[in-house]
Amino acid sequence: MKPSERTFARRIDLTSLQLFVAVCELGSIGKAAEREFIAASAVSKRLSDLEATLETPLLYRHTRGVDLTPAGESLLHHARSVLFSLEKMQGELSEYADGVRGHVRVHASISAIVQFLPEDLGAFIKEHGEVKIDLEEHLSTEIVRAVQEGAADLGICNAIVLGTGHELQTLPYRQDQLVLIVPRRHPLARRKAVAFEDTLDFDHVGLHSNSSIHLAMRDAAAAAGRTIKLRIHVTGLDAMCRMIHNGLGVGVMPRRAFELMHGVGDLECVRLTDPWAQRNIELVARDFSTLPVTARLLVDHLKARAEIPEPALAQ
Repeated sequence: MKPSERTFARRIDLTSLQLFVAVCELGSIGKAAEREFIAASAVSKRLSDLEATLETPLLYRHTRGVDLTPAGESLLHHARSVLFSLEKMQGELSEYADGVRGHVRVHASISAIVQFLPEDLGAFIKEHGEVKIDLEEHLSTEIVRAVQEGAADLGICNAIVLGTGHELQTLPYRQDQLVLIVPRRHPLARRKAVAFEDTLDFDHVGLHSNSSIHLAMRDAAAAAGRTIKLRIHVTGLDAMCRMIHNGLGVGVMPRRAFELMHGVGDLECVRLTDPWAQRNIELVARDFSTLPVTARLLVDHLKARAEIPEPALAQ
């Protein structure tokens, strides 16, 4: 942090930010003062000092209350973010007093969550019951961004979204195989394997347009000079199976995820022959060596689990 940035940080106090947010939410200095149990003149003085520190007006004051200036709108966004982070920090630190001795923030793709993480994280917690894991499901592109920005300690996603030019570190975790899901009486259900291009004559049920699976499908269709006849987007694999069962199209998902959800519908899976259908799911971090001790414990556990051979899958 530059000296000027340190000076700025010291001149901004949290109470003033809290009062500024209260004024913005209520649209009135008087109402904010009443809610925060402080004199209106004291609130007004803190806001004036805040404007002086930032060297720009934050509020338009008028008889009906206040409105935000453009600078005020920007500060409101950042102030809420700072206060939310402080609340989260307080919550996490309070857990140490309750016996929790570690906290790991993990963002993972739906494929990793459905196929592998319930068992892997369950085994970890049995050995390290004092560690709390905050697991959130996100798209692979969002996971990479969260790790880059420090919102997540560890990411678990399809490595292909990383591309080139990034400064993140990766470690192998698992592999999965994408398959085509079709109703049992569908013309493709009798095939043991199929190229993705051969599925493009049929309607598709797809995942979110920014999911790694959909992006791979889109690129494969473009390479074949075709487009996907996408009838509907869904956000979950179980919803995809139900849509396919009810005749809304065919879909692509990981084989193991389909096998774990077997019984959702009268469906068959057909192996995709395309190279991109065999995917690597990897652990992602800014720097594995600088992760907190509890996060490194989790990484070591997941690496060890990754070495366990997957059971043979039916063709």
